Amino acid sequence: MFHAKPARLPFSMLYCALFVGVVLGAVGLPANSRSGQPAPAEDLDGKPADPFALSGRRVIVLLFVRTDCPISNRYAPLLQKLSEKFRGKADFWLVYPDREQTASQIRAHLKDFHYSIPALRDTRHALVKRAQATITPEAAVFDPAGRPVYHGRIDNWYADFGRSRPAPTTHELDDAISAALGGKTVTPDHANPIGCYISDLK
Repeated sequence: MFHAKPARLPFSMLYCALFVGVVLGAVGLPANSRSGQPAPAEDLDGKPADPFALSGRRVIVLLFVRTDCPISNRYAPLLQKLSEKFRGKADFWLVYPDREQTASQIRAHLKDFHYSIPALRDTRHALVKRAQATITPEAAVFDPAGRPVYHGRIDNWYADFGRSRPAPTTHELDDAISAALGGKTVTPDHANPIGCYISDLK
């Protein structure tokens, strides 16, 4: 019986393939990107960051904030408290969508408001679009598979801009995270937030 000899690649092609493999192995693709696509955001050191690639298949909570939004800043203690409540079960990320806010300004903001939640700069608004966020503060919750299950207000503390209740009577974000962790349908999956419009940012 006739056996065909396996085809051999020219030495030049083998050398090229080996060189590319070595370079990619040494440099590495960005750890926070998938399928060669650029990471949607960057950390405060300017490195590409993808919260969905870094989640470890946990529930993901994106918190859209800005340094100069008074309502956003008033929610800081609650957001920090929620991140501690769900520590190890859900990954929280502060997302700053203002392109003009520098990493040093954000670091100062984290310090001033006692945040220990990791922060991302969403200068291309990729995360804004994925979460359908329109306001700061606004929250978006994704299940472990990266599917959106809730986006909107944190609770109903604010009835309107500049008009708040003595205390919230609904807790949409807390409830949404709990439901996502339990594999339950999040209801409601959206509630209109009150705050500063992301569309106003450059």
